[in-house]
Amino acid sequence: MIASLRGTVLSKDLESLVLEVGGVGHEIHVTSATSSRLPAPGGEALLFIDSSYAMYGGGETLYGFLSSSEKAMFRAFRDEIPGTGAKKALEFLDKASKSLPDFRRAVIDRDEKLLCGVFGFTKKTATKIVDALKEKLEDVRVAGSPHFQKAADSMPATGSWGQALNALEALGYKFGDARAALQSLAEVHGGKDVPTEQLVREALKRI
Repeated sequence: MIASLRGTVLSKDLESLVLEVGGVGHEIHVTSATSSRLPAPGGEALLFIDSSYAMYGGGETLYGFLSSSEKAMFRAFRDEIPGTGAKKALEFLDKASKSLPDFRRAVIDRDEKLLCGVFGFTKKTATKIVDALKEKLEDVRVAGSPHFQKAADSMPATGSWGQALNALEALGYKFGDARAALQSLAEVHGGKDVPTEQLVREALKRI
């Protein structure tokens, strides 16, 4: 079984890339968050690999991750949550990638509000994730420290902050993405009142 691959990125889009290793091009499925962090074609990349085989003699499908923590989280989604295949596991990982430390803590603490408000899961999906993983992520180690909870505590729900959230949604951004950007700004500004226009401009750089 392939554990990792290092090679040259030949091409990529939001869902996959072709990585050339030793003259062989491997198609690898990734999250959009991973794709955005990979180098442009011609650059070198190292990916941690997981794989699956289609039933009834199908070929091998490769999935790539930038860290062993992401790979472990993907496996938890795919193997522990009922009815979740590799494609859906990648979708879940893409959302969790906003901050794996916060996601892990939210699941362990059964903080469905954080899973919905920051990561953009529906209430039904958040409950499903918590029920399946609350005792499975204790041994999954991720780098970094949680920070969204502090931001959420300091972000006012009304005033310019609420107006900025509404403005970002009106521009077509998802609620979870807009709120996550504003929460990170709340930590920077200490929850102080900031003009709506400034908040929107700064948030757009973080989405």
